[in-house]
Amino acid sequence: MKKDIEVPVGKGVFVAAVLEENKDFQTRDWNAYIVNSNNFPLEMVLIVTRGYDKKDATSTMRHTIKLLPARSFAKIEFLEDQVLRLNNEFLITYFEVNKMFEKKFIFKKNSVRESAVTDVPFMPIKGILAIDNNDGETV
Repeated sequence: MKKDIEVPVGKGVFVAAVLEENKDFQTRDWNAYIVNSNNFPLEMVLIVTRGYDKKDATSTMRHTIKLLPARSFAKIEFLEDQVLRLNNEFLITYFEVNKMFEKKFIFKKNSVRESAVTDVPFMPIKGILAIDNNDGETV
């Protein structure tokens, strides 16, 4: 029954890891962001994250963003250094004009590192884009 429900893959949405200064703790921290490059807002964005490999797994985290404006970005969560040694998966579900869309992104283990940063569209800071994993590939 569940397999009969079609949820189309969204476009113009991606996840980036950005290295930022934390003034409170005087550290440089990795944070995950969702970016909406579309010309329309995304409504009721649901984000489920988890880290895993063959022997370890993190808790599943859930986040909600009621409205992500067009051509904007929002912070999802802090990425602790210990979690970066795992595969980090971000399942994004959102509504666009009353229709539900879904996308899955992966940061493969040890891929989030300062030497890999590049420009991130719509963000004023460099970062790393997650791999669009909507082909169902298991990492």
